[in-house]
Amino acid sequence: MNETSEDRADALFHALSDRTRRDILRRVLAGEHSVTALAASYDMSFAAVQKHVAVLERAGLLTKRRNGREQLASGDVEAIRSVASMLDELEDVWRGRIGRIDALLTQED
Repeated sequence: MNETSEDRADALFHALSDRTRRDILRRVLAGEHSVTALAASYDMSFAAVQKHVAVLERAGLLTKRRNGREQLASGDVEAIRSVASMLDELEDVWRGRIGRIDALLTQED
């Protein structure tokens, strides 16, 4: 991974590290929601929900568009796939290490 992809990974995993942001993401992946409707679902201020949405947007996990006075948010499935791809890479590294440990243990017998 280069610096840019590492920065992107940091932004993605930071955005996903918060329970509220993961819930918001689940909602907008299921369908477009106004930020106002999202805010009504949480026991926090509208501004706090807006900040969570902004973190998800900066990470590229959702996009917003304006429809009159409303801001509508929708999830980006491709961004989710990129997160899954990063996790697959890490799993491959882990499985390789397990395989090498198994080989070493087999050699000792």
